[in-house]
Amino acid sequence: MTASKWSINSNQSDVLIKARHSIIAYLISRINKFKGSIAIKDDELEDASVEFMIDINSRSGKLEEFDTNIKLNDLLDTNKYPTISFKSISFQKVNANINFLKGYLTINNITKIVEFDAVLTELETNNNISKALFEIMGKINRKDFGLSPIAFNEAGGVAIGSNINLIANLEFITNTNTN
Repeated sequence: MTASKWSINSNQSDVLIKARHSIIAYLISRINKFKGSIAIKDDELEDASVEFMIDINSRSGKLEEFDTNIKLNDLLDTNKYPTISFKSISFQKVNANINFLKGYLTINNITKIVEFDAVLTELETNNNISKALFEIMGKINRKDFGLSPIAFNEAGGVAIGSNINLIANLEFITNTNTN
């Protein structure tokens, strides 16, 4: 069986930015730009190309539903640096359950190469549309991207660790009639 190409479904993709004990931001996709593709062969991920840009000033009400100690604007000057972006540069398949996605992550106008775990979590087909649910997860050192609490600790706020977790839940689709 040949590998099939799948395109990202921006309407069903999201990103979670989390520090220890606190969700900093939950950013849903209908207001953000996701693009990319994956290749699946025999129900296994073969290749991935993922790119997304998140406009952190364009949030929906879902973000505000979380009772968090730390807000995204506590770490970022959202007026000066309104986007977070990621563009993959390589994909490494170790086995059926372990994949590594490497790419350029830009936060605060600082770009670093990062590596994330990539997991194909589910495959399903309904009405000739196949969906693949894909999760990328990883930690970044917030100091590498200049993510320091802005007057947060000075006001008696909760201290946060050096690491921030990024989790992107991405849905890819393909029409099974055309493969």
